[in-house]
Amino acid sequence: MSETIECQANRRGRTWVVHLPEHGVYGHGRTLKAVGENVTKGLALVGVTAGVTITPVTPELEKLRALKDAYTLALSEAVTALALRRTTLRDIALATSTPTTKVKLLLVDSAKDSTPSADSR
Repeated sequence: MSETIECQANRRGRTWVVHLPEHGVYGHGRTLKAVGENVTKGLALVGVTAGVTITPVTPELEKLRALKDAYTLALSEAVTALALRRTTLRDIALATSTPTTKVKLLLVDSAKDSTPSADSR
C-alpha cells in the first residue's frame, strides 16, 4: 500500500460524497472518516490497495485555504524583509508572533528560493 490516492469530498445534504471515476468507485458517509473508510473498501473491491487522502471541499473551506496561503506568503515576505534589515531572529519572532523555529525555517526557504539553480545559469 505504497500508493496514495487523493480525492475530494463534496458535501451533499448531510453526507460527504467522493467519486473516483478512474477506478469506478463512489463513496459516501456522514463523516469524513466514514467516507474515507467507504472509499477504501470500494477500492479494495476493484482490486486497488492504496491509502486514501480525503480533502473536504466547500466554498467556505476553499476561502479559508486561500486566506491561509495569503497569510503564509505575507508572513514569509515580512520575515525576509526584516532579516534583510539585520533584525535579530528573536525580534522577528516577536514582531510577527511566530515561533523562532518557524522564522528560521521561513528564512531557509527564502534562501532556497533566491538561490539560482543550475538550470538558470
